Amino acid sequence: MSIFTDILVIIFLFSLFAVSHSLLAAFNVKEKITNKVGNKIAFYRLFFNIVSIFIFIAIYELSPKPSVIIYDLQFPYDIIIFIIQILGLIGIIWVSFYIDMKEFLGITQIKRYFNGKYSLEDLDEKQELHIQGPFKYSRHPIYFYSIIFLGCRPEMDLFYFVFFICMVIYFYIGSIFEEKNLEKKFGKLYSEYKKNVPRLIPNPFKSYNIATENYEN
Repeated sequence: MSIFTDILVIIFLFSLFAVSHSLLAAFNVKEKITNKVGNKIAFYRLFFNIVSIFIFIAIYELSPKPSVIIYDLQFPYDIIIFIIQILGLIGIIWVSFYIDMKEFLGITQIKRYFNGKYSLEDLDEKQELHIQGPFKYSRHPIYFYSIIFLGCRPEMDLFYFVFFICMVIYFYIGSIFEEKNLEKKFGKLYSEYKKNVPRLIPNPFKSYNIATENYEN
């Protein structure tokens, strides 16, 4: 199999993951499921995360991995790029302090279900509009720091490079669909936030400050 064919197969397999992930996360799909299962939609977020992980692993294992090295940085450049990668990881951890990780994973939803407190309006996740911490500088800081963490590698082979580019494209496209849902949910509030804060790359010299930093619908 040629290198060009390998690249096409990697892109195709990643596209399968991206399409399946997007369909499962689609607002109208979750609404249809809610109409059928009622408040058992509380289990959907956990199901979504587990299925996404298995599909991602399957796509990774099935992808061809041509033995082509794009670059292999030597000292001291390998140390420099590694430090930048660590900074990306620190950024991801920083973002995690400003989101409800249990809600993100789907654990809190199940607890509310068993406590008889689950609201169908939440669908699979109780969404909050965060405008504090890293969210004052970037609308999608988790994507930004993930790109830094995933892309800054002392050694880069062809498979990982193609996979990384696909991931960056998916992050960007995914952010567009996420924002459409957020604008429907939070209206003018999110539109104003969107005008003042960059999508991905933060502006460290400018932050978005408003009277109330965290909004919940």
